[in-house]
Amino acid sequence: MHTPFWVWATFAVVLGVLLAVDLIVHRGEHSRSRTASIIWTVVWIAVGLLFTVFVGMVLGSARAHEYLGAYLIEKSLSLDNLFVFLVIFKSLRIPQVEQRRVLSWGIFGALAFRLVFVVVGVAVMEKFHWVRFVFAAILIVAAVRLLRPHGAGGDDSKVVRWLSRHVPVTADVHGPAFFVREAGRRVATPLAVALAAVELTDIAFAVDSVPAALAISDSTFVIYSSNAFAILGLRSLYVVLEHLLGRLRYLQFGLAAVLAFAGVKLIISEWIHMPPLLSVDIIAVCIAAAVLASLHARRDAAPRDANT
Repeated sequence: MHTPFWVWATFAVVLGVLLAVDLIVHRGEHSRSRTASIIWTVVWIAVGLLFTVFVGMVLGSARAHEYLGAYLIEKSLSLDNLFVFLVIFKSLRIPQVEQRRVLSWGIFGALAFRLVFVVVGVAVMEKFHWVRFVFAAILIVAAVRLLRPHGAGGDDSKVVRWLSRHVPVTADVHGPAFFVREAGRRVATPLAVALAAVELTDIAFAVDSVPAALAISDSTFVIYSSNAFAILGLRSLYVVLEHLLGRLRYLQFGLAAVLAFAGVKLIISEWIHMPPLLSVDIIAVCIAAAVLASLHARRDAAPRDANT
């Protein structure tokens, strides 16, 4: 089903306004308030979920269910994405006030990269049917990779080290500057390295997340809009997750289950049609189970810690 131009135009206007709001409300000290970040995280998630209604009104209930499933996948995977960003910032010792700035640029880059990946992904799947099995393999490998502990940074620290070796970098951040002059030459600051690492990491994550969305829908509009709304508000979610990631010890297992499910769905879609609403239910159960298991484990560990 072709998506009318006015639907794309409406989405573009709404997204532009929301991005402007995101930039305005996350300035200054207020942006680092945990309470404010929780409130805005709830607001952005509510906005993303409410867009389901718009999709249902203009494209039908089936597309609305596909959007909801793709949104849940992308929002869930963004949690792991933010964990990687946290590792990058810590390894480069980026001050908190500058972390938000890097994330702002990272969001704009992510929106551009995802649009390219989505358009290309949908076009390739339409032309070459066998590509779905390649995407399925990528998702299953990503699921297995998620089962490995992140450790002290792992592959993400390697990205930072590679950039530091191949790009002339000054020892100091020098405030908000991305580049400074030292000994007559232009060199990058750790802030610039962090931005490059964030953008490269997002490209790597797009390789996993876009095929996962393609397992739910074949609509370019549904996939990209779900990606865009999942990315929206990542800065406030980052502040919240700084305090919560250590507590969600089983989250990676839930994310791995979601990716594995998407991979299997791509494989069996040739012979078995799975209703979009059932996909939404399975994804929600995987994430909810991981979160509840993490909270339960933390609650059980609290009395033992108190007795030691």
